[in-house]
Amino acid sequence: MTINNPAHPLSQRLAQALDGYPLQADRSTGAALMCIPEVEEHTEHYLAIEHGDSAHRGMLTGALGGMLGGGFLLFAVAFALDGRLDSALMALLIALGFFLPAFLWEILRPMPLPILFNRRTRELYFEQDGQLYHSPWDGIAAAAYSVDTVGPYTGRMGHAALEALLHRYGHPEEQVLINLGSPLGKSLPMQLGFWEYLRAYMNNGPWFDEQGHPSDSRSFNLGMLDVHQTKGQMVRLYWGLIRKEYEANNGRNFLKGAHVILLLGGIFFLPFHAVQNFTYAIAKRRSRSRWPELIRERLEADGPTSRLVDLEQRQAG
Repeated sequence: MTINNPAHPLSQRLAQALDGYPLQADRSTGAALMCIPEVEEHTEHYLAIEHGDSAHRGMLTGALGGMLGGGFLLFAVAFALDGRLDSALMALLIALGFFLPAFLWEILRPMPLPILFNRRTRELYFEQDGQLYHSPWDGIAAAAYSVDTVGPYTGRMGHAALEALLHRYGHPEEQVLINLGSPLGKSLPMQLGFWEYLRAYMNNGPWFDEQGHPSDSRSFNLGMLDVHQTKGQMVRLYWGLIRKEYEANNGRNFLKGAHVILLLGGIFFLPFHAVQNFTYAIAKRRSRSRWPELIRERLEADGPTSRLVDLEQRQAG
């Protein structure tokens, strides 16, 4: 049911939604807490959410360098062991030819910066086209609502968006509405659950339990990230399923064909995921230097705790 609140900054958008909720930082929605795959970092001081096409960075290098290049690297080792050094050198050069151009192209291209939630300063940061946008967490304008899309091949599909309103640093009249993660494939309970995850992080974090209560243990939060960040972990996942089946059936008739196929598929794609993750890590490390200095220093453990909105008010005064 859509909740109409004319005073809410996103009330007009909510009025057009099938089912929507205005969200407040200090008010629970009652949804079960949930993480989403777009969360790439959950640290003591900030939480980072992938934005744009950054999640796909490294896939080209993984396909060319990890799969094709890895195949020629195996040929190079086989030729070397057989004493055919010329053929081994040629195979090695071909492997590098598949890897290096794609790797350099992916790490040197600017990577979309993540959406950052800073616990120390209690604010949200976002970068677009070289411009810095932000919002204080307390009093943030956010909303979650359901949407339908209709395609010629997919028919009618339901999605849910979780959006927040930010303004450009130094230019409060310039605003931007951003999605806190992709709405595709998400339901409204999922987006409300992720909002509760963000609330628990900003209000009770950095570490908390399933109910969002403060906790001295990091196990719940790291476990959530481990579940969602499964690139390259398919082998461990499917091997764990086989072990559970083995223990549940006392070693009898435990092996299922689907699990074996998935396990072998995970092993086959290990080079792809390994190279993709390596490329992604390098590209991400290089991209973080693009944040303005006033953001980078606020992500440090001993950095300033003043909010950008306070700096704007001082400058305006």
